[in-house]
Amino acid sequence: MNHANSKSLFDAAQKVIPGGVNSPVRAFRSVGGNPLFFKGGEGAYLIDADDNRYVDYVGAWGPLILGHGSPLVVDALRKQLDQGIGYGASTEAEITIATKIVDIVPSIEKVRLTTSGTEATMSAIRVARGYTGRDAIVKFEGCYHGHADGLLVKAGSGALTLGEPDSLGVPKAYTDLTHVLPYNDAQAVEDFFAKHGASIACLIVEPIAGNMNLVPPVPGFLETLRAVCDKHGTVLIFDEVMTGFRVARGGAQEVYGVTPDMTCLGKVIGGGLPVGAFGGRTDIMNMIAPLGAVYQAGTLSGSPLAVAAGICMLDAISQPGFYEGLGARAEQLMTGLKVRAAAAGIPFTTNQVGGMFGCFFSEEDTVTNFAQVMACNSDHFQRYFHLMLDGGVYLAPSAFEAGFISIVHGDAELAATLAAAENAFAALAS
Repeated sequence: MNHANSKSLFDAAQKVIPGGVNSPVRAFRSVGGNPLFFKGGEGAYLIDADDNRYVDYVGAWGPLILGHGSPLVVDALRKQLDQGIGYGASTEAEITIATKIVDIVPSIEKVRLTTSGTEATMSAIRVARGYTGRDAIVKFEGCYHGHADGLLVKAGSGALTLGEPDSLGVPKAYTDLTHVLPYNDAQAVEDFFAKHGASIACLIVEPIAGNMNLVPPVPGFLETLRAVCDKHGTVLIFDEVMTGFRVARGGAQEVYGVTPDMTCLGKVIGGGLPVGAFGGRTDIMNMIAPLGAVYQAGTLSGSPLAVAAGICMLDAISQPGFYEGLGARAEQLMTGLKVRAAAAGIPFTTNQVGGMFGCFFSEEDTVTNFAQVMACNSDHFQRYFHLMLDGGVYLAPSAFEAGFISIVHGDAELAATLAAAENAFAALAS
């Protein structure tokens, strides 16, 4: 494929944007080569600056569950544009979307809108600290909760992609309050809380880890987190920015039947526009100003455009059979990939929950923890990424990011993807 225009744009971008990108994973550092620049999206496809078309499994990192340029979302945005872009004041639509979120998400009795997932997690932790009167928090290695200072400790996503799970510029005093435990290790959680539970304000977790590729919880893990937090008076926070409305209508907490005290949301609820939200039990959420003394605010929180798109999205995903169809497509894709990898003699396995999936070049039958993710064959992934790209399939340019399928990925797109994968696996085997 010709990528001359993308190369020229990247050269120009590096002169005025640090690293030439506005989010590090876009730089292709872990896969090599120059990053692509895109100019359009249609349904299941992305079109780059050189008019190459790709079946897209990034989906703007998750929110485009209806595909690119969904007529439903575009129409909702056009109607709102006729009424104005923003008011800096409250709207009836905010009540509408908040009511829908409360009705759908098991743990949320009240919800506050933000403009990003990072703001949502940062704010939720602040509220948990205010509620408990404690300072220390617990997170898990390989889980990413945004780029707030206290959370960039053994983080996943782009931080892990660049080999920098910790960040310069974060004071040690911040990280001293962040304790990191191994994901999917219930015994480690119980042992830690037996010693330190009385000092822990909150435990924040991706209930399905989606920032070290995709690693679902092993049976009993989330239940242990719930029990431990109950025992020690710790606020349990599910970061469902990625999994919320993506793996099921009610998120991972619906899938696994474990209800946290607070939940962080984003991505799908904005239809691709900047948005976030956090919510939970009424007694906890009433700590927030103006009711309580925990301050949280945002000029663009409740953006009319993002809210309009969000209402449209929540209505669309509530249609009967929506998630059954989404999950069936993802399962069909994962099965096809494993069959073709096995035929080529390539060690390869997958994880999948609903419309999210992960692919691993691993000897393991099932990847369940951070150490196994780190042991995967990164050279194979790098080659596979470029082989798939040449075959017209766009995957996340990192072995540590989950994949996403949309409701508009049909038989033709899956067939094209599997054909490209068959060629890629054959090339890896040669």
